Amino acid sequence: LGTNSKIFMKKKILLIGGSGNLGTSIVNSGFFRNLYYPSKKNLNILDKNSIKKIFKKNKFDLIINCAAMARIIDCEKDPVKAINNNVMGTFNLVKEIIDYENKHKKKVKFVHISSDAVYPSLKGNYSEKDNLSPYNVYGWTKLASEFIVRFLSRHVIIRTRFFVKKKIKFKKSADDLFTSNIEVNDLVKKIKMICNKNYVGIVNVGLKRHSDYVAYKKYKKNIKPCKRKDIIKNLKVNLAKDSSMNLSLLKKIENNL
Repeated sequence: LGTNSKIFMKKKILLIGGSGNLGTSIVNSGFFRNLYYPSKKNLNILDKNSIKKIFKKNKFDLIINCAAMARIIDCEKDPVKAINNNVMGTFNLVKEIIDYENKHKKKVKFVHISSDAVYPSLKGNYSEKDNLSPYNVYGWTKLASEFIVRFLSRHVIIRTRFFVKKKIKFKKSADDLFTSNIEVNDLVKKIKMICNKNYVGIVNVGLKRHSDYVAYKKYKKNIKPCKRKDIIKNLKVNLAKDSSMNLSLLKKIENNL
Protein backbone atom coordinates (compact mmCIF):
# COMPACT_ATOMS: atom_id res chain seq x y z
CA LEU A 1 0.00 0.00 0.00
CA GLY A 2 2.79 2.40 0.88
CA THR A 3 2.76 6.15 1.47
CA ASN A 4 4.71 9.19 0.40
CA SER A 5 3.54 12.33 2.19
CA LYS A 6 5.99 14.71 0.53
CA ILE A 7 4.87 13.78 -2.95
CA PHE A 8 1.22 13.87 -1.83
CA MET A 9 1.52 17.42 -0.49
CA LYS A 10 2.67 18.62 -3.92
CA LYS A 11 -0.31 17.16 -5.72
CA LYS A 12 -3.02 19.38 -7.14
CA ILE A 13 -6.35 18.37 -5.67
CA LEU A 14 -9.90 19.03 -6.85
CA LEU A 15 -12.61 18.88 -4.19
CA ILE A 16 -16.15 18.51 -5.52
CA GLY A 17 -18.95 19.35 -3.11
CA GLY A 18 -16.84 21.72 -1.05
CA SER A 19 -19.84 23.58 0.38
CA GLY A 20 -21.40 20.54 2.06
CA ASN A 21 -20.70 19.36 5.61
CA LEU A 22 -17.89 17.00 4.63
CA GLY A 23 -16.45 19.28 1.96
CA THR A 24 -16.39 22.23 4.35
CA SER A 25 -14.61 20.14 6.97
CA ILE A 26 -12.01 19.04 4.40
CA VAL A 27 -11.37 22.67 3.43
CA ASN A 28 -11.18 23.86 7.05
CA SER A 29 -8.88 21.01 8.13
CA GLY A 30 -5.91 22.47 6.26
CA PHE A 31 -4.72 18.91 5.58
CA PHE A 32 -4.76 19.30 1.82
CA ARG A 33 -2.49 21.83 0.16
CA ASN A 34 -3.02 22.87 -3.46
CA LEU A 35 -6.72 22.29 -2.90
CA TYR A 36 -9.14 23.73 -5.44
CA TYR A 37 -12.79 23.73 -4.33
CA PRO A 38 -14.93 25.56 -6.90
CA SER A 39 -18.46 26.65 -6.01
CA LYS A 40 -21.43 24.88 -7.58
CA LYS A 41 -21.77 27.90 -9.85
CA ASN A 42 -18.32 27.19 -11.31
CA LEU A 43 -18.55 23.41 -11.24
CA ASN A 44 -21.94 21.77 -11.54
CA ILE A 45 -21.61 18.02 -12.09
CA LEU A 46 -24.96 18.03 -13.92
CA ASP A 47 -23.48 20.46 -16.45
CA LYS A 48 -21.00 18.65 -18.68
CA ASN A 49 -19.59 21.90 -20.06
CA SER A 50 -18.71 23.24 -16.61
CA ILE A 51 -16.78 20.02 -15.89
CA LYS A 52 -14.95 20.30 -19.21
CA LYS A 53 -13.94 23.89 -18.47
CA ILE A 54 -12.45 22.93 -15.09
CA PHE A 55 -10.41 20.11 -16.62
CA LYS A 56 -9.31 22.25 -19.54
CA LYS A 57 -7.85 24.90 -17.23
CA ASN A 58 -6.33 22.57 -14.60
CA LYS A 59 -4.33 19.36 -14.33
CA PHE A 60 -5.36 17.44 -11.23
CA ASP A 61 -3.58 14.53 -9.56
CA LEU A 62 -6.32 13.76 -7.06
CA ILE A 63 -10.08 14.33 -7.08
CA ILE A 64 -12.24 13.97 -3.96
CA ASN A 65 -15.94 13.74 -4.72
CA CYS A 66 -18.23 14.70 -1.83
CA ALA A 67 -21.08 15.96 -4.02
CA ALA A 68 -24.36 14.20 -3.33
CA MET A 69 -28.02 14.57 -2.55
CA ALA A 70 -27.73 12.93 0.85
CA ARG A 71 -30.89 13.65 2.84
CA ILE A 72 -32.87 10.39 2.92
CA ILE A 73 -36.24 12.15 3.09
CA ASP A 74 -35.44 14.32 0.06
CA CYS A 75 -34.34 11.28 -1.96
CA GLU A 76 -37.55 9.42 -1.11
CA LYS A 77 -39.69 12.42 -2.09
CA ASP A 78 -37.88 13.03 -5.38
CA PRO A 79 -36.11 9.87 -6.66
CA VAL A 80 -35.55 11.40 -10.10
CA LYS A 81 -33.63 14.32 -8.61
CA ALA A 82 -31.64 11.89 -6.45
CA ILE A 83 -30.74 9.79 -9.51
CA ASN A 84 -29.71 12.91 -11.46
CA ASN A 85 -27.48 14.19 -8.66
CA ASN A 86 -25.97 10.97 -7.34
CA VAL A 87 -25.85 8.81 -10.47
CA MET A 88 -25.83 11.01 -13.56
CA GLY A 89 -23.58 13.59 -11.88
CA THR A 90 -21.07 10.85 -11.08
CA PHE A 91 -21.35 9.53 -14.65
CA ASN A 92 -20.54 12.97 -16.06
CA LEU A 93 -17.50 13.25 -13.82
CA VAL A 94 -16.15 9.80 -14.60
CA LYS A 95 -16.62 10.25 -18.34
CA GLU A 96 -14.69 13.52 -18.28
CA ILE A 97 -11.90 11.98 -16.18
CA ILE A 98 -11.55 9.09 -18.64
CA ASP A 99 -11.36 11.56 -21.54
CA TYR A 100 -8.79 13.61 -19.60
CA GLU A 101 -6.68 10.52 -18.83
CA ASN A 102 -6.71 9.41 -22.46
CA LYS A 103 -5.75 12.88 -23.68
CA HIS A 104 -2.93 13.50 -21.21
CA LYS A 105 -1.78 9.86 -20.82
CA LYS A 106 -1.99 10.38 -17.08
CA LYS A 107 -4.01 8.55 -14.41
CA VAL A 108 -5.97 10.54 -11.84
CA LYS A 109 -6.76 9.22 -8.37
CA PHE A 110 -10.49 9.51 -7.71
CA VAL A 111 -11.77 9.28 -4.12
CA HIS A 112 -15.54 8.85 -4.04
CA ILE A 113 -17.61 9.18 -0.87
CA SER A 114 -20.26 6.48 -0.76
CA SER A 115 -22.47 5.23 2.07
CA ASP A 116 -23.15 2.33 4.42
CA ALA A 117 -26.69 2.48 2.97
CA VAL A 118 -25.54 0.15 0.17
CA TYR A 119 -25.63 -2.72 2.71
CA PRO A 120 -28.91 -4.40 3.80
CA SER A 121 -28.28 -2.87 7.24
CA LEU A 122 -30.02 -5.63 9.18
CA LYS A 123 -27.28 -7.66 10.89
CA GLY A 124 -24.25 -5.36 11.03
CA ASN A 125 -20.52 -6.08 10.77
CA TYR A 126 -20.64 -5.72 6.98
CA SER A 127 -17.39 -6.21 5.12
CA GLU A 128 -16.55 -4.75 1.72
CA LYS A 129 -17.18 -8.20 0.16
CA ASP A 130 -20.67 -8.72 1.63
CA ASN A 131 -23.79 -8.77 -0.53
CA LEU A 132 -25.30 -5.38 -1.24
CA SER A 133 -29.00 -4.59 -0.94
CA PRO A 134 -29.87 -0.95 -0.27
CA TYR A 135 -32.97 -0.25 1.81
CA ASN A 136 -33.87 3.18 0.43
CA VAL A 137 -33.59 5.39 -2.67
CA TYR A 138 -30.45 7.09 -1.41
CA GLY A 139 -28.70 3.73 -0.96
CA TRP A 140 -29.61 2.60 -4.47
CA THR A 141 -28.26 5.81 -6.00
CA LYS A 142 -24.99 5.47 -4.08
CA LEU A 143 -24.63 1.84 -5.18
CA ALA A 144 -25.21 2.81 -8.80
CA SER A 145 -22.59 5.56 -8.51
CA GLU A 146 -20.08 3.02 -7.13
CA PHE A 147 -20.40 0.88 -10.27
CA ILE A 148 -19.70 3.93 -12.42
CA VAL A 149 -16.64 4.95 -10.37
CA ARG A 150 -15.14 1.47 -10.77
CA PHE A 151 -14.54 2.21 -14.46
CA LEU A 152 -11.62 4.36 -13.29
CA SER A 153 -8.42 2.40 -12.71
CA ARG A 154 -7.29 4.52 -9.73
CA HIS A 155 -10.46 4.74 -7.67
CA VAL A 156 -11.12 4.62 -3.94
CA ILE A 157 -14.71 4.19 -2.79
CA ILE A 158 -15.23 5.13 0.85
CA ARG A 159 -18.35 3.66 2.44
CA THR A 160 -19.18 5.65 5.51
CA ARG A 161 -21.76 7.45 7.66
CA PHE A 162 -20.90 10.67 9.43
CA PHE A 163 -22.37 13.45 11.53
CA VAL A 164 -21.37 16.98 12.54
CA LYS A 165 -21.08 17.41 16.30
CA LYS A 166 -22.13 21.06 16.18
CA LYS A 167 -25.27 20.25 14.17
CA ILE A 168 -27.00 17.64 16.33
CA LYS A 169 -30.35 19.43 16.37
CA PHE A 170 -32.70 16.63 17.42
CA LYS A 171 -33.65 16.08 21.06
CA LYS A 172 -33.92 12.28 20.90
CA SER A 173 -31.88 9.51 19.29
CA ALA A 174 -32.43 5.76 18.91
CA ASP A 175 -30.61 3.44 21.31
CA ASP A 176 -31.54 0.39 19.18
CA LEU A 177 -30.20 1.67 15.83
CA PHE A 178 -26.58 0.61 15.37
CA THR A 179 -24.00 2.04 12.98
CA SER A 180 -20.30 2.84 12.58
CA ASN A 181 -21.17 6.54 12.52
CA ILE A 182 -18.12 8.83 12.72
CA GLU A 183 -17.80 12.54 13.51
CA VAL A 184 -16.98 14.48 10.36
CA ASN A 185 -13.59 15.81 11.52
CA ASP A 186 -12.44 12.30 12.38
CA LEU A 187 -13.62 11.16 8.95
CA VAL A 188 -11.51 13.86 7.30
CA LYS A 189 -8.42 12.48 9.08
CA LYS A 190 -9.21 9.02 7.70
CA ILE A 191 -9.70 10.42 4.20
CA LYS A 192 -6.34 12.17 4.38
CA MET A 193 -4.69 8.92 5.45
CA ILE A 194 -6.30 6.96 2.60
CA CYS A 195 -5.34 9.62 0.04
CA ASN A 196 -1.74 9.23 1.22
CA LYS A 197 -1.77 5.51 0.42
CA ASN A 198 -1.59 3.67 -2.87
CA TYR A 199 -4.72 1.67 -2.07
CA VAL A 200 -7.27 1.14 -4.87
CA GLY A 201 -10.73 -0.27 -4.24
CA ILE A 202 -13.55 -0.10 -1.70
CA VAL A 203 -13.04 0.52 2.01
CA ASN A 204 -15.37 0.89 5.00
CA VAL A 205 -14.55 3.94 7.12
CA GLY A 206 -16.07 4.57 10.53
CA LEU A 207 -15.90 3.66 14.20
CA LYS A 208 -16.62 0.51 16.19
CA ARG A 209 -20.31 -0.47 16.32
CA HIS A 210 -22.41 1.78 18.55
CA SER A 211 -25.97 3.07 18.80
CA ASP A 212 -26.85 6.49 17.44
CA TYR A 213 -27.75 7.52 20.97
CA VAL A 214 -24.27 6.64 22.29
CA ALA A 215 -22.58 8.42 19.35
CA TYR A 216 -24.50 11.66 19.82
CA LYS A 217 -24.55 11.60 23.64
CA LYS A 218 -20.79 12.16 23.58
CA TYR A 219 -21.32 15.60 22.03
CA LYS A 220 -24.84 16.48 23.21
CA LYS A 221 -25.20 15.60 26.89
CA ASN A 222 -28.92 16.37 27.17
CA ILE A 223 -30.04 14.15 24.28
CA LYS A 224 -32.66 11.56 25.25
CA PRO A 225 -32.91 7.91 24.13
CA CYS A 226 -35.80 6.67 22.00
CA LYS A 227 -36.57 3.71 19.73
CA ARG A 228 -35.94 3.30 16.01
CA LYS A 229 -39.64 2.58 15.37
CA ASP A 230 -40.57 5.98 16.85
CA ILE A 231 -38.27 7.81 14.42
CA ILE A 232 -39.61 5.80 11.46
CA LYS A 233 -43.17 6.60 12.53
CA ASN A 234 -42.40 10.33 12.58
CA LEU A 235 -40.26 10.52 9.45
CA LYS A 236 -42.12 7.83 7.46
CA VAL A 237 -38.91 6.52 5.91
CA ASN A 238 -37.10 3.21 6.35
CA LEU A 239 -33.98 3.33 8.54
CA ALA A 240 -31.15 0.92 9.19
CA LYS A 241 -31.42 -1.56 12.06
CA ASP A 242 -27.72 -2.34 12.17
CA SER A 243 -25.49 -0.92 9.45
CA SER A 244 -22.27 -1.26 11.44
CA MET A 245 -19.26 -2.13 9.31
CA ASN A 246 -16.28 -4.42 9.61
CA LEU A 247 -13.22 -2.17 9.73
CA SER A 248 -10.48 -4.80 9.31
CA LEU A 249 -9.44 -3.56 5.87
CA LEU A 250 -9.25 0.05 7.11
CA LYS A 251 -6.86 -1.06 9.87
CA LYS A 252 -4.71 -2.91 7.32
CA ILE A 253 -4.49 0.20 5.17
CA GLU A 254 -3.55 2.30 8.21
CA ASN A 255 -0.83 -0.19 9.14
CA ASN A 256 0.45 -0.62 5.56
CA LEU A 257 -0.31 -4.35 5.57
